[in-house]
Amino acid sequence: MNRSTLVFAGIGAVAAAVLVFMVSGSRKPDHVVDVAVPELSATAAGGESLFIENCAACHGENAAGTASGPPLIHKYYEPSHHGDGAFHAAVMQGVRAHHWRFGNMPPVDGLEEQDVGSIIAYVREVQRANGIN
Repeated sequence: MNRSTLVFAGIGAVAAAVLVFMVSGSRKPDHVVDVAVPELSATAAGGESLFIENCAACHGENAAGTASGPPLIHKYYEPSHHGDGAFHAAVMQGVRAHHWRFGNMPPVDGLEEQDVGSIIAYVREVQRANGIN
């Protein structure tokens, strides 16, 4: 091969690698779910604001999950498996990782009991709207 053929081959390889990175980097992780948000009750609407401030960085917009934390709109978190008390304990005391490989969840500082109840109301209403009962 001559030098110009090697240069073009190198440029082509770099372009292909960039394209693969761009395409794979723009896909959402497999655990991130599509979520429909219903019209929320007043309590859940307040919980949505608190969720955005305190939970969305890890659990994502509308609790759909992120690369840092699992979706709460998932069958693992249906009320018959993780009741409201489990959500409350996770927020107030933290929880050891057991369904996902994101690591342990630390407690969330600065939330009052009523705040946690509003967040749970929000998550439960969104879950029901997405077939998780």
